[in-house]
Amino acid sequence: MVKSSFTTSDGLKLAFQDEGEGTPVLCLSGLTRNGNDFDYVAPYLSNVRLIRLDYRGRGASDWDENFNNYSIPVEARDAVELLDHLNIDKAAILGTSRGGLIAMVLAATVKDRLVGICLNDIGPQIATEGLGKIMGYVGRNPTAKTMNELIAKLPTHFTEFGPVPDGRWQTEAEHHYRETAEGLKINYDPALRDALIEAAKQPPVDLWPLFDAMNDLPLALIRGANSDLLSMETTAEMQRRRPDMIFTNVPDRGHIPFLDEVESLTALNQFIRAIT
Repeated sequence: MVKSSFTTSDGLKLAFQDEGEGTPVLCLSGLTRNGNDFDYVAPYLSNVRLIRLDYRGRGASDWDENFNNYSIPVEARDAVELLDHLNIDKAAILGTSRGGLIAMVLAATVKDRLVGICLNDIGPQIATEGLGKIMGYVGRNPTAKTMNELIAKLPTHFTEFGPVPDGRWQTEAEHHYRETAEGLKINYDPALRDALIEAAKQPPVDLWPLFDAMNDLPLALIRGANSDLLSMETTAEMQRRRPDMIFTNVPDRGHIPFLDEVESLTALNQFIRAIT
C-alpha cells in the first residue's frame, strides 16, 4: 500500500497509512520500527479505521536534523498532529513498545482525544535486560552482508520466539533493512542511538503516574510470555491497578508479539468491542 504524508508543525514530512472504516485506531510502533509492523494484524481487524504512522526518522518519514527531537514528547505531538491532519477528534491507540509509552503520555496530556489504549509488550517499568539488548543494536547496521544471510541469522538472534509463520523472518528483514552496494543498512536514522544515549543521562522518571492517567479508558495489554522488556512483576502491578485490563500472555513470543497470534487477536477483538 502506498503511504501518504503530512507535514508537522516543525516542517518534517511524516509518512502514514490510513485504511478501513469505523473507530479510528492509531498504530504506534516500536523504537526503531515503522507502520509496516502492523501489516500482520491489519487483515484480521474489522470495524476499525487503521492508521499507521512512521515516526520521524523511521521508515518513509523525513529524518530530523536535531536528534534530540527523537523523543517521546515530540513523537506524541506528531501523533496528535496526524489526528488533526485527518480531522479525527478521538482515536484508540495500539501502541507497541515505545508506541505504548507514547500512548501513556497522550493519556496524561490529551486524554480527551482518546477512546482506549492497547499496549503491546510495554509497561511503566522497563526491564534492564531488554533495554540493554536494544542498546546493543540500535543505530547500527547488521553484520550480515546480504538479505539472505540476515534472514538465516534472525532465528538465532530471537531465541525467545518459538515457531513463527513461514516467511516471517524474511518479511521482518525486508521491513527493517535495505540492501545497498555497501551492504545492508537500517531503514531509520542512526542518530536515534545518540538520542537514546542523551536521554539515558537524565534522571529516571517514574512512569506509573502515566499508567494511572489511563484509569478511565478501556485498556488492554498483550505481553510476550518470554519478554525481556516487560516483567511479570510489572505486569502483576499493572493488573492490580487496573483489574479490568484485558490481558493475554502470548506463548512462544518475546519482545514483541507480532499481533497476529490467536491470543493477541482474541485480546484485540475484545478491546475493539470495548471501544466501539
